[in-house]
Amino acid sequence: MHDQCKDFALEVIVVENKQKILDLLLKTLQATANAADVVSLTYDAERESVTVKFDGGSSRVINVAMDSGTAMIRDVMKQLGC
Repeated sequence: MHDQCKDFALEVIVVENKQKILDLLLKTLQATANAADVVSLTYDAERESVTVKFDGGSSRVINVAMDSGTAMIRDVMKQLGC
């Protein structure tokens, strides 16, 4: 290894597609009795939030700031009472 490379640290940043995670979660939730009324899950990257829309037209905004993909799933599930 060259001396120039010894002090150089390579940081790999994994960028998760949070909307894709929510799209997959939506299909799972709709297959359940507890959350069958959820019609959409939309990620807002600027606000770091998820908007949940329900069958009757109501909606709920969930704060997912600084969440990983799995933490976002937990926050959505907790806020939905699942």
